[in-house]
Amino acid sequence: MNTRFSSIMPITNRPETRFVEGKGVWLMDEMGRRYLDFMQGWAVNTLGHSPKVVVDAIAEQAGRLMNIGPAFYNEPMVALADQITAHSGLDEVFFANSGAEANEGAIKLARKWGTKQKNGAFEIVTMQNGFHGRTLATMSASGKPQFELLFEPKVPGFIKVPFNDIGAVEAVIGEQTVAVMLELIQGEAGVIPADLDFVQQLRELTSTNNCLLTLTAMDSEAKAVSPR
Repeated sequence: MNTRFSSIMPITNRPETRFVEGKGVWLMDEMGRRYLDFMQGWAVNTLGHSPKVVVDAIAEQAGRLMNIGPAFYNEPMVALADQITAHSGLDEVFFANSGAEANEGAIKLARKWGTKQKNGAFEIVTMQNGFHGRTLATMSASGKPQFELLFEPKVPGFIKVPFNDIGAVEAVIGEQTVAVMLELIQGEAGVIPADLDFVQQLRELTSTNNCLLTLTAMDSEAKAVSPR
């Protein structure tokens, strides 16, 4: 490893390029070379690098109020939650820092619901080739073959079935099933959408079996947990 970066833990094979600036779809390294960025922060920088509207909003908010902790309300939190619920049809919002953290919250919420409402049910049905994050629980929930032998033993309680196969889901639902969890579009599997019929049948199946339906979208970092 280059000694310039020896204090940083190697978690992936990074090139030795060091970026210093970004604007829109362009990145610039310390030598002044420009790069067209097709990754955009692994698909989360949908507005590009340092868009003025985002920079101005961050600066304005930082000048007024920064982090006061989750035990208190703040005005932007309330305003954004109101907008999301008004346009999504959902009742409540839980804000998280990442897709993995949001999915961890969804898993905890489902299991808490199972403890209170379904005699301790805890199993969650997930999809083969699905991706839900890189924490231990979300890797356990994911159906990526690359994750199968990593960081064993995994968190138990996740049953994986083929995507878009309602019969496979129905076959594994039992008394301990608390939720079915899936991406509406499997991103890392190759941008594969769930069939509309499959999703509608899942809604009916989970309602009939007193289970939750959890829909995730890692790239947009949004989760929806729907009651029966």
